[in-house]
Amino acid sequence: MTLLSSLLGVRVNRRRRQFWAISAVALALSLLGLGLSWRAPSIGAPLRLGLDFTGGTQIQIARLCGERCAELGSDAVEVRLEGLTLPVEDDGARPPSLGGSSVQLLDGGEQVLLRLPSLSAAQGQAVVDGLQSLLGPTDPAGLAVETIGPTLGARLLRASLISLAVSFVGISAYITFRYDRLFALLALLCLGHDVLITCGVFAWLGLLAGVEVNSLFAVALLTIAGYSVNDTVVIFDRIREKRGQLKELPLADQADAAVSATLTRSIYTTFTTLLPLVALILFGGSTLFWFAVALSVGVLVGAWSSVAVAPTLLPVLAKS
Repeated sequence: MTLLSSLLGVRVNRRRRQFWAISAVALALSLLGLGLSWRAPSIGAPLRLGLDFTGGTQIQIARLCGERCAELGSDAVEVRLEGLTLPVEDDGARPPSLGGSSVQLLDGGEQVLLRLPSLSAAQGQAVVDGLQSLLGPTDPAGLAVETIGPTLGARLLRASLISLAVSFVGISAYITFRYDRLFALLALLCLGHDVLITCGVFAWLGLLAGVEVNSLFAVALLTIAGYSVNDTVVIFDRIREKRGQLKELPLADQADAAVSATLTRSIYTTFTTLLPLVALILFGGSTLFWFAVALSVGVLVGAWSSVAVAPTLLPVLAKS
């Protein structure tokens, strides 16, 4: 309660340089991560794109381990993949090379996840058969093969980018209609701040831990955009209210009063939003794990920008 009371007493515009410095460092690290990811030969894009966007074949194999799985390293699987000879298709096309394929061991090595170039059914079966002696007994019911063509992957990536652009334009139009151009500019700045930092976190995760982004990550970004604007609109509403009530005070003090009046709500809303996301991280399984992580990062950054960025930029931009 002492911490909450001290937070409620913070006048954000008196500490705006510190808040801007924190955001600037986070943005700089995000841009650095995106740039390094783009220049990395194994990635070649701002983010490590997953199968949904690049196309290819994903094979998940479940091992029958008993009480404990036999030791297995991803390097050994990669070496075995490079040595496999795939069957030639009826059209005579040369089989794709499996060098550089991605291998992940999940659930303590009980699951092996392979991301490969696009393979035919026969070639996918050849991969499973070729790894059998290395992986040991496997569960046929746990075998999952998914193939996405490069055209569909490119289409999904384009659709995701268009969705984000449309959401930005729609949000800008809504804020401009409801408030004015300055508020719309601030909302877009906060939106860009939140999305960029979230992307930056995943750029570093892609570089350091091989984490890929897929269509669920695009969904997470769209959700973050909506959440970010919702939080910012609440602050804007209260600032507009305080401008009518505290006409004798400068705009910075009016913004501080608006933040103090909404800070409790922002903290509780963020906390209750994070609770189910943490539950998804802990118990949602590998499919939803990074989706929940992306949303959690976006919710935290969105709460920060609505309290520490938008109300502190408003008095500065209003003077110019």
